[in-house]
Amino acid sequence: MSDAVNTLAAEYYDFRHRVAPTSAHMDGDYRFAASFEEYSRSAEDAEIAEDRRFAREALLIDADGLAPEDRISREMMAWDATARADLAEARMAELGVNPISGQQAMLPVRFPKLSFPTIEVADALPAKLSGVGRAFDELAGRLREGVAAERTPAMFAVDQTIVQLDDWLATPLARDPLLDVSLPPHVKDAAARRDRLAAVIESDVRPAVQRYRDVIRDEVRPKARPDERAGLTYLADGAEAYDRAIRLYTTLALPAEQIHEIGLAQVESLAAEYRALGPQVTGSADLDQIFESLRSDPALHHTNGADVVAAAKAALAKAKGAMTGWFGILPQADCDVEAATSGAVAYYFSPALDGSRGGTFFMNTSEPTGWGRFQIEATAYHEGIPGHHLQLAIAGELTTIPEFRKRAFISAFGEGWGLYAERLADEMGLYTTPLDRMGMLSADSMRACRLVVDTGLHALGWSRRQAIDYMLDNSPMRESHVSAEIDRYIVTPGQALSYMLGRLEIQRIRADAEAALGERFEIKAFHDTVLGSGSLPLTTLDRVVRDWLAASA
Repeated sequence: MSDAVNTLAAEYYDFRHRVAPTSAHMDGDYRFAASFEEYSRSAEDAEIAEDRRFAREALLIDADGLAPEDRISREMMAWDATARADLAEARMAELGVNPISGQQAMLPVRFPKLSFPTIEVADALPAKLSGVGRAFDELAGRLREGVAAERTPAMFAVDQTIVQLDDWLATPLARDPLLDVSLPPHVKDAAARRDRLAAVIESDVRPAVQRYRDVIRDEVRPKARPDERAGLTYLADGAEAYDRAIRLYTTLALPAEQIHEIGLAQVESLAAEYRALGPQVTGSADLDQIFESLRSDPALHHTNGADVVAAAKAALAKAKGAMTGWFGILPQADCDVEAATSGAVAYYFSPALDGSRGGTFFMNTSEPTGWGRFQIEATAYHEGIPGHHLQLAIAGELTTIPEFRKRAFISAFGEGWGLYAERLADEMGLYTTPLDRMGMLSADSMRACRLVVDTGLHALGWSRRQAIDYMLDNSPMRESHVSAEIDRYIVTPGQALSYMLGRLEIQRIRADAEAALGERFEIKAFHDTVLGSGSLPLTTLDRVVRDWLAASA
């Protein structure tokens, strides 16, 4: 590795972990175990300045003569640092009331996953908890800045977040979610340690959570935007903010209007697939009837969370047994499934780098009947194998790339791969029944609709209700699920675009490779090329595959 690239990459890795210490902790880097994320404007400004510096210094390295992985590292640092700084300058924290992935929703999920392998790491936890309290006060300050600038969140997000915060504050201290941590098994004073943690939660965390709740309820809510004007387009700087989000999450320079049209075309294409498969599953080729059967037939839905997790585990086991025919590189880290009651419908946590924790994907079972039996396999293949676990665990175990690339997650690559994996599972024959294949189409519908409704909300001025109605009309999802999805797109603009756009680009790159190599095309070699350098901007992925094709000629 080039000394200049290696040195800058190591500095960038340290910087990324320093500004995201909880993520670093989850990754198995315990250097910042006593710290928690900072959200003040001054901290944001400092992070932007550092990102700009890293981007400049990366581009100052002469690309000529660099080894292939060094060239990728140079491109990755420049792209990642620039995209992060660009979006940070949109000051999204000023309207960051988020019932989907806000701190009040995710801390109860993340804290139980923190590893405490030594007494020293466990000793850092009270300071981290104090940092949680400080962070809530900083988040409240950012919301006040937003109110002053007439940049406020949508009303639904405010009301849902207030309920979550009230529920947290009403929880008895002894059952506070931040106490759900696994201390080192050999500690002799575990009870005393938990008492000290509870004291910090009582003195530092809960008062700050209450102050945060009060700011949202008393200062933000009276100025919140109605759900009819929930998108970024209704902010004075909304169009520019959305463009920045699109660039970060898709890595592509596509205008919102073009993305909207791509989504409409994908929705129309899926309609034909539903009509072809519908008679085998629902006895009908009528699109509305297919959707209604998948949405409403009790026999097609689960009734308890344990069955949801068990079905996901079964699908994961089946996928594990089929990998060798399609992938040359396989991860050493294992993957498992767990239930969750908050956060997104399903999501994945990478293995810790030190091996203390394997990969885990979570199935949100707070509403078990919302899970169609047809949805489980596609979800398992997306979140687990051959999806996120294969992709992210392989990246974490690569020995040819710097540390920051092992843990990088570029949404268009990562989520695009997850959605590609759902269709790949069909090629691999993993779907058990036509009903399970219908789940693949259902998942595709959600991602295709996302292109339409995300751009509709944030660029074309759609109301929350208009977005919900479009998704109900063009997918088999239930209204409760659709509403939660639309809420997610509103509070995290642009992220939902990464799935389908990423998959379409990976499929295009594969089609080009198949055309170039003809009978010499090997799917294992293609997959190893795609996953063998970690997460990449899609433009870089395209170049990496073209370099592989040139070497294979």
